[in-house]
Amino acid sequence: MPTDQPISSIPPVESQNITILGATGSVGLNTLDVISRHPERYRVFALSGMTQLELLTKLCVVHRPFYAVVAHAKEARAMQNWLLEAGSDTLVLYGERGLETVAAHPQVDTVVSAIVGAAGLKPTLAAVNAGKKILLANKEALVMSGALFMEAVSRCGAILLPIDSEHNAIFQCLPVGYGGVLADAGIRRIVLTASGGPLREMPLCALYDVTPDQACAHPNWPMGRKISVDSASMMNKGLELIEACWLFGATPDQVEVVIHPQSVIHSLVDYVDGSMLAQLGNPDMRTPISHALAWPERIDSGVTPLNLCAVARLDFEPPDDTRFPCLALARQVAKTGGTAPAMLNAANEVAVAAFLAQRIRFTQIPDVINTVLDDKPVEAANDLEVVLMADTSARLLAEQWLARRAN
Repeated sequence: MPTDQPISSIPPVESQNITILGATGSVGLNTLDVISRHPERYRVFALSGMTQLELLTKLCVVHRPFYAVVAHAKEARAMQNWLLEAGSDTLVLYGERGLETVAAHPQVDTVVSAIVGAAGLKPTLAAVNAGKKILLANKEALVMSGALFMEAVSRCGAILLPIDSEHNAIFQCLPVGYGGVLADAGIRRIVLTASGGPLREMPLCALYDVTPDQACAHPNWPMGRKISVDSASMMNKGLELIEACWLFGATPDQVEVVIHPQSVIHSLVDYVDGSMLAQLGNPDMRTPISHALAWPERIDSGVTPLNLCAVARLDFEPPDDTRFPCLALARQVAKTGGTAPAMLNAANEVAVAAFLAQRIRFTQIPDVINTVLDDKPVEAANDLEVVLMADTSARLLAEQWLARRAN
């Protein structure tokens, strides 16, 4: 029977124990690919997946984790039976408590936080509070609770390494021992690159009729549908801007966004002496994942070496706020602070889900967000409960906007 309590007799292993939160997404699958290349270094401790149960079951049969985590008890019972029939001794947990169990378990060394959306906040904080090494792909944890999150990292002695390609690139371009203040390191600004997504060159008048499949057809990166829509609207880059401020001690004005269609330069750091350092590579998530897994060492990721002659050219252009109003909203929210980022993220999650369900137009996504930000006052985000209440209230306001439109 599934349980939400930890088992007590897990045999010790010499390799590093890895929990992957969000194992069935692109980051999770790429992490498993890297891990499988280095079985002497890494052991899969736990995998979670909330919707793709068949895929999660297959992953458990292959990688034999001690735990798997799904959303609900009924699903946990079904999956436990499947695994028993397959000869697997993986124990299936469920729900938020199950996620927190595998994130904070004393035998876990590293937690890969790759759950999409606000659902990743609590289990990632559980890993932080347990002092784990955290490979962060979940933007929303820092977007929603940046000050609280970073304070917990410092207080609990956790190690926080970004595996978003942009933030990992910045991390690689910073000086060794960077102390969290740009000016002290002689840094003028951080430059986040963005592909511009699949709608970058579409006529503005045509955006009204964009379909979910068009918005999800990313030219460079294979991603889930929610993140793909965020890339098309450039909300993804807006969330990354907010996240970069917390990760690297920057103000919003010190973070510039530049469209780079080739996705070869993953981000840059501009120094006051005129030097600009960039991290380049093929668009493959295994590069930042392997870098963070092995840091401060480097290991083979399986990524094809970059052929500069084949790339031939690198293009750059500024983002257009008329085409990408979500990016402008995120920048303003970064300056506002408090609970505004949590509200922005919540409203965007509701709006994107509505767009994917064909309840609203692509061009209405920023309308939903604007309405929520206008209707709910911003509070100081000095307590996790305040942040979570802001998230809940923003979702309710967004759903109310959708209901009014439907009527």
